[in-house]
Amino acid sequence: MIGVLTSFSAVAIGGRELAAELSTFQILFFRSGLGLLIVAALISGSGWGQISLAHWKLHAVRNIASVTGQYGWFYALGVIPLAQAFAIEFTMPIWAAVLATLILRERMTRARLAAIALGLIGVLIILRPGAMAIEPGSLAMLGAAACFGFSAVYTRKLAQRESALAILFYMGLMQLMLVAWPVVSNWATPSAAMWPWLLVISIVGTFGHFCMARAMRLIDATVVAPMDFLRLPLIAVAGFVFYGEAFDAFVIGGGAMMLAGNIINIRAERAKGRPA
Repeated sequence: MIGVLTSFSAVAIGGRELAAELSTFQILFFRSGLGLLIVAALISGSGWGQISLAHWKLHAVRNIASVTGQYGWFYALGVIPLAQAFAIEFTMPIWAAVLATLILRERMTRARLAAIALGLIGVLIILRPGAMAIEPGSLAMLGAAACFGFSAVYTRKLAQRESALAILFYMGLMQLMLVAWPVVSNWATPSAAMWPWLLVISIVGTFGHFCMARAMRLIDATVVAPMDFLRLPLIAVAGFVFYGEAFDAFVIGGGAMMLAGNIINIRAERAKGRPA
């Protein structure tokens, strides 16, 4: 989980730095391309037999949602405070719970309803509609979280049929194809100063996802969720140190409400013997 916190915070800072020179489509293009090379190298060691076209439609739906979410995520990182972006991203479990009910026909429990209610209250605390203007970047991150929730539901469907490496392979390949045209038609070569950050969002980002998968196997989800929430104060400190962004008590408070709802839902699922 220390690897998760460090990696995802580094990717957020990398996205902020890259946004100063590259378009969001370019950031996604290089991240997908470099990530695909990493996954291809891993598959070469375990065997290409796990890659097939049997479930390409599910992969396509998942990756359209995923690339849309990543576009909103990287766009938001460039225009709103980092802590606010991370706090809004924590609405993803809310969207996943709602969409799992609609798509996977999972039952909407009281714990899930409580998580959704607390999450919505957290969003209202952060955005404070009426008290301040809601920025486009905040809406973009909210939309990104919804897309990530949709992607998570389809990842759950694919995980029953495909290996993790196959899911990552199609993610890199399809997302590269989705963003290739707007990038190639308006190509701009990154400067030398941008390449270290491109490597950060690709290599370090992939490492972060690996760490999260390992953490979920080694420790209980009730430990993972609170530790993952530490990304919020950590990125708030990074935003203050590197970009002079002021601490916002409303952002921390809203994020805490989302965390509380998430923990309530996880504990209820564990008590019933279901994976959280």
